[in-house]
Amino acid sequence: MDKLEHSFHCLVEIFGMNETKKQLFNRRNFLGTTLLGAASAFSYARWVEPNWLDVTEKEITLPHLPPALDGLIVAQLTDFHFDPDKDAELITRAVEQVNAAAPDIIALTGDYITNDVTVFAPLMSLLSKLKAKHGIYGVMGNHDGWARTRAFYRKGFEQVGMEFLVNQGSSIQVHGEKLWITGTDSIWSGTVDAPACWRGHHGEAVLALVHEPDVFDQLTNKYRVDLQLSGHTHGGQCRVPLIGYAPSKVKYGKNYIYGDYTKDDSRIFVSRGLGTVGIRVRFACAPEVAILTLRSPQV
Repeated sequence: MDKLEHSFHCLVEIFGMNETKKQLFNRRNFLGTTLLGAASAFSYARWVEPNWLDVTEKEITLPHLPPALDGLIVAQLTDFHFDPDKDAELITRAVEQVNAAAPDIIALTGDYITNDVTVFAPLMSLLSKLKAKHGIYGVMGNHDGWARTRAFYRKGFEQVGMEFLVNQGSSIQVHGEKLWITGTDSIWSGTVDAPACWRGHHGEAVLALVHEPDVFDQLTNKYRVDLQLSGHTHGGQCRVPLIGYAPSKVKYGKNYIYGDYTKDDSRIFVSRGLGTVGIRVRFACAPEVAILTLRSPQV
């Protein structure tokens, strides 16, 4: 076969495979588009959303909240996992948003650090600018407990005029009505002592600060909990857009992942928090400042 004839047969073969080549091209095109989309999504999750602060304003009706406490504003910040080089500007904005809401109470529900205790003091310096009419209260997170003792964090809170609750509670006066504020230890890195948290409680409405949300079931089985505030889950940190599904679940954060839930006469709100663990990514689950207005059905 001479070169001309060979070339002719090659052309016939190529044109004969035209439809197959089209299919192959379409598959490659789809694959390329998919990879490009995945790369874009990762870049967004890695560089954009972790710095994109959401303010969630929500009214929560509590069945037995006294009318005098109707309209009480509680701001929640949680799961800072603070990195001074990356998070200082985000935390500054979060503090500004909280103060703009003029809250009655501020709840800080744990995981101030991941493992480096040297970042705690710089974080507290930023948080010291928070303002609340009736106090700022913090509790332990699991990462906090794995890194240092409770006394270490209590000292840091007291230095900036905030209260740090570890298995303890007390009654405060708000608008002439009593409100019981209690905070547990982390169940993962410590021990939750519920009897100690409710010692001295005489029927007041209860705001419970608990880092890990699934403790809710344990507490509400025996004690009055009007509202529990928790973090820990990061809302899943990466969620499926539109449907809000969180593929990743963490120990003690599988039953209540994000948002508000009702169990009998008790409510729980779980915040997405501010920071991240592992790779610094968030997707469809931006950092959150929660501003909660409590409502009484009796008003």
